[in-house]
Amino acid sequence: MLLDELALTADTVASTRSRLAKVDALAELLRRLEPDEIAPAVGFLVGKPRQGRVGVGWRGVAAATGEPATEAELTVDELDTVLDRLAAASGAGSSGERSRELRELIGRATTREQGFIGRVLLGEVGTGALEGVVTDAIARAADRPVDLVRRAAMLSGDLGETARLALTGAEAELAAVGLEVGRPVLPMLAATASSAAAALETTGEASVEFKLDGARIQVHRSGDDVRVFTRNLADVTHRLPEVVEVVRGLPVHDVILDGETLSLDEDGAPRPFQETMSRFGAETARESVLHPWFFDVLHVDGRDLLDEPLSTRLVELERIAPGHRIPGEVTADPDVAERVSRDALSAGQEGVVVKAIGSPYAAGRRGSSWIKVKPVLTYDLVVLACEWGSGRRTGWLSNLHLGALDPIGEFGKPGAFVMVGKTFKGLTDELLRWQTERFPQIETRRTEHTVWVEPSIVVEIAIDGVQRSSRYPGGIALRFARVKRYRDDKSAAEADTIQTLRGLLRG
Repeated sequence: MLLDELALTADTVASTRSRLAKVDALAELLRRLEPDEIAPAVGFLVGKPRQGRVGVGWRGVAAATGEPATEAELTVDELDTVLDRLAAASGAGSSGERSRELRELIGRATTREQGFIGRVLLGEVGTGALEGVVTDAIARAADRPVDLVRRAAMLSGDLGETARLALTGAEAELAAVGLEVGRPVLPMLAATASSAAAALETTGEASVEFKLDGARIQVHRSGDDVRVFTRNLADVTHRLPEVVEVVRGLPVHDVILDGETLSLDEDGAPRPFQETMSRFGAETARESVLHPWFFDVLHVDGRDLLDEPLSTRLVELERIAPGHRIPGEVTADPDVAERVSRDALSAGQEGVVVKAIGSPYAAGRRGSSWIKVKPVLTYDLVVLACEWGSGRRTGWLSNLHLGALDPIGEFGKPGAFVMVGKTFKGLTDELLRWQTERFPQIETRRTEHTVWVEPSIVVEIAIDGVQRSSRYPGGIALRFARVKRYRDDKSAAEADTIQTLRGLLRG
């Protein structure tokens, strides 16, 4: 199949809000793929090529992008093959080799294909083809029960391979996909609530557990062989020898554990999330040690526990890893749930997760059985600039550059604004239209992608906190920023300060 057909379908899916229309378009495309094209194509559509990250960033893509081809000739298989070569490039000269491969590939691509290739490489496909939509499309194209396809994808952790099996194999082959020690599964996800008491109203009796400010891990052990995976199912065993050592010491032969790992300070309190992630991503040894904490067990010594109630899984977890259990209490009392939530925040953690005590482990699903509760912080910041959108937001000003007031001139001129992050989250179509009309009226300069504006418009932004960053002059960056509303009632001089935001840093 020509890559242009994939790119065109991605654009079509991105341009419609209708889930049914998205599924129809994707299913029609999937039916026309050759068997060997199915897994790569699905990976491209969801922004997760089977090769993972291949060592190419936006600068590399920009440098390789030139005059587009006038006629589509690239195929899905050719893009997959080039990504194999990019992923395999290593050692002296690998950077130049990647650049050459990339220039040759993008030079053969049409304008639409160039944009699509760039988004695939950067993990920013932005088609609206979320994995749930693609899963439904696979079931439609293969005429298989959607629950069967969904479970196979969850337990295999590989949507592309699930698609190949669904479209080319028998239904019994899909049904035979099960839990395997050593093969990661998609993690169970949590919904959100405003308070622990409110979450308890939904779940009934529940395990109210600390939500650690760490990195999610899934650990598989078979005998002495231990493997550690991220929430995105990347194998990071070599980076976490301390976690491997802990799990090898547990009184089991085979086990699959779900949990978190984080770095602690001298007093046993969590270090800032950024420090954990820096250590988590290090390819070489670091001084800081990551401590594993587990909140679930999916398999133990030949016994699958996915479909067992949480109460049973917690008993097993306490039996095999009592010293590495995430703190929490089982309760149906909202006052107890709120106390655990306060205890978690006092300990420097993010909040709590409230888990229905009778719930099975629904791999890859976000339902109402697990509900996370985190305090939402809101700050009034100033819009410094806005970037033009892509995909469904093409033609609209979308991604906001956000600044905090520096009244004392600690990071520049007194009364100026210090950039602290960007966001396009939370913007409705109405707000996008308003921005696109309003910002050019106060424009100070622009480039091809960005419009800078007078720092006069205040926007209320919700964040999960801040982290240290060398990207911005104030030394911090917002975490998970999203737009709540514009504040017409406030002037820029009333915006929150960079000093206030820096005060959120722990340590």
